[in-house]
Amino acid sequence: MQTIVVKIGTSSLTQADTGLLALSAIATLVETLSDLQRQGHRVILVSSGAVSVGCARLGLTERPKNIALKQAVAAVGQGRLMRVYDDLFTTLQQPIAQVLLTRSDLVQRSHYLNVYNTFRELLELGVIPIVNENDTVAVEELKFGDNDTLSALVASLIEADWLFLMTDVDRLYSADPRSVPDAKPIAVVSSMKELGEMQVETGSQGSQWGTGGMVTKISAARIAVAAGVRTVITEGKYPRNIERIMNGEPLGTHFEPQPEPTSARKRWIAYGLVTAGKLYLDNGAAIAISDGGKSLLAAGISLVEGEFETQEAVGIFDRQGNEIARGLVNYSSQELLKIRGRHSREISEILGYIGVETVVHRDNLVLV
Repeated sequence: MQTIVVKIGTSSLTQADTGLLALSAIATLVETLSDLQRQGHRVILVSSGAVSVGCARLGLTERPKNIALKQAVAAVGQGRLMRVYDDLFTTLQQPIAQVLLTRSDLVQRSHYLNVYNTFRELLELGVIPIVNENDTVAVEELKFGDNDTLSALVASLIEADWLFLMTDVDRLYSADPRSVPDAKPIAVVSSMKELGEMQVETGSQGSQWGTGGMVTKISAARIAVAAGVRTVITEGKYPRNIERIMNGEPLGTHFEPQPEPTSARKRWIAYGLVTAGKLYLDNGAAIAISDGGKSLLAAGISLVEGEFETQEAVGIFDRQGNEIARGLVNYSSQELLKIRGRHSREISEILGYIGVETVVHRDNLVLV
């Protein structure tokens, strides 16, 4: 029995010219997921398409850019999309559930665990949860941004075995095969570092009706493989390929999972939280964290950006501006402005009270 998360993009669910639902493709997807469920697997579907369906329903000719209009259109489309899914799954006697998430559902640890428990109970009941971002109420600073990221976070949360990112190309290429005829296909990515060495060109633009692009799928793969989830990019037009891939056929691009996944709590810190500030380190501190697994001390901090309080999440950057880690801070931004670059033994004298030695303890720090 495997736990499978399938993310289907707007380009695979809708007709490119009209934005109307591609009913035959959706029906094949429903049949495939219902078959997997009957075989004993546990299945979660992360589905885009609400905004596109809403646009078609309202006669809009392009995806809205204004967030208030987009939220209104999503409210129109989400109900229609779920109606289509429910009709098709009900024909096959497969129960489903709608799960709408916002980033704030993952920010608080208690909420994060509650979402996990909800998914666990639904899967135990033999239900296929259908997940989407709650566009109707999500505020810009607390949005997932795209369903590729959402699907990876869901796969990480439930510790899935597989994440399938269904898109409009059959696999990852060295460049966009639609505009570069000699682009090279990539079958397996053993590590994200290896992918960087391949110098893959990724476009950030999704389809006319969607928000993603190959760059968001690679970012999603990075999140998922860190949780030990095998991730596959494959073509959304052929949902039956999911079963073929699980049976060993060499289809799509496989991102191999890390052999030693990071802990659930550290995954929450790295990907569930929204960072409130940035800490820039000198070279010695950056190396100590990246290579030595050390805690972050005040002496290694050269610059503090943003306003944050104790125990909020921050991004940790090297001198060149590359994010190397994320973590929960033991001091506020105002305190760090006073003690950055100073030795730990000086903290109590500078702040007027005895503080902890570390700015970010290694137990609360995750390399990214």
